[in-house]
Amino acid sequence: MLLILRLIITIFYCFLVCFFGILYCLFSPFNPKNAVIFSHLFGRLSMLFGLKIKTRIPTELKNNKNYIYISNHQNNYDMITVANIMPPYTITVGKKDILWIPFFGILYWISGNILIHRKNYTKIRKIISFLIKKCKNEHISIWIFPEGTRNCGRGLMPFKTGAFYIAISAGIPIVPICASTTTGKIHLNRWNNGKAIIEMMPPIDTKQYNKKNARELAKYCHKIMKEKIIQLDIEVNKFN
Repeated sequence: MLLILRLIITIFYCFLVCFFGILYCLFSPFNPKNAVIFSHLFGRLSMLFGLKIKTRIPTELKNNKNYIYISNHQNNYDMITVANIMPPYTITVGKKDILWIPFFGILYWISGNILIHRKNYTKIRKIISFLIKKCKNEHISIWIFPEGTRNCGRGLMPFKTGAFYIAISAGIPIVPICASTTTGKIHLNRWNNGKAIIEMMPPIDTKQYNKKNARELAKYCHKIMKEKIIQLDIEVNKFN
């Protein structure tokens, strides 16, 4: 019964956010200010799902700089977990298939996020060049899931190099974002689904790297994020 009730409320809530969100974005389409508004609105669903979200942001990140944010990508619940920590003037990069999700796909696109066709490498290169220019010329940050797909409980998967190439080329720092494991821990028929921790790590200076070192930077970020996620899981399991 609880599962059905949550699903009904979730569908109704998402429809309202998407419908009125699209109308709102029509007045300022593709404005990077829009993406964070709707990200945080979807993040509020964590309360409906009985999940307490604890966010941690280092003091040095509460500034006016732009970054490349990279995050682990676990499952569909990322929409209500990591969404809570999305900073202002940040847009995300997602696969083109998102566009076909009723209402949500249009909102995702018109609020300024970037859609890519993962198998079209020519277009991917063009989008990477576009994002590099955008980071250099506009005061925005980019959020990318470097695994390229949801890991679905398989642990942190190897990183693709696109995010790191952009950061090195644009000369801006990378900020790893780590979310404690949620796969298999959220049950919609249970009132209390415990706690999840979302933590931003200190920024990593990319100026010491060149474009040929993008894979080296990716491996380093993968290593420190994997270690941090293990720490967060240990901490969460003490409370759940």
